[in-house]
Amino acid sequence: MKSQKELSKTDHSTEDKIKNAARLIFHKKGYAATRTRDIAEEAGINLALLNYYFRSKEKLFDIIMLESLQGFLHSIKEVFNNEETSLENKIETLVSNYIDLLIEQPDIPLFLLSELRNNPNELVSKINIKQVLMNSYFIKQFKHAMNDGIIATMNPLHFIMNILGMTVFPFIASPILKSLSDISPADFEDLMNQRKILIPNWIKGMLIV
Repeated sequence: MKSQKELSKTDHSTEDKIKNAARLIFHKKGYAATRTRDIAEEAGINLALLNYYFRSKEKLFDIIMLESLQGFLHSIKEVFNNEETSLENKIETLVSNYIDLLIEQPDIPLFLLSELRNNPNELVSKINIKQVLMNSYFIKQFKHAMNDGIIATMNPLHFIMNILGMTVFPFIASPILKSLSDISPADFEDLMNQRKILIPNWIKGMLIV
């Protein structure tokens, strides 16, 4: 008979296997077209076992998206609290990392919108975004640059709104944009990679006194 420790290790291994399979299928097919049966087959388990660990496709999707966001915010926290990099470098890194995340997981913006509509306080609490952004060394640099007259005086929230709007909106509107321009998914990804350079330049232009 397996010990409690061995059973716990097996549980975590199975959970990770299911989540990895779900992440792969969600990326390949999107949320709507994914079936729990597809995930079970990819994980090499039966459907009953998947349902035992995760009650529904929606629950599994929420867990994966939340973990992805938390991982991303952890990496951003490291960037924003680096006292040796400039304000400009932090902006470039933030935009590049965020676009990379959205290219890999384009369902995140819609997940965020859904969660913010249904459970705004719960989502903010889970990802601890205030601590990551508003209490970071980056915000201190931002305020010092304003006080020194290096950048225009503004509420830092304007900067955050601009970054989010410029990076997130194209992914939300991608079906319309692809239809308007008749571009392939690969061409759209190329456009998003171009924005890694364009967005920091636009942001810097807005910050100039």
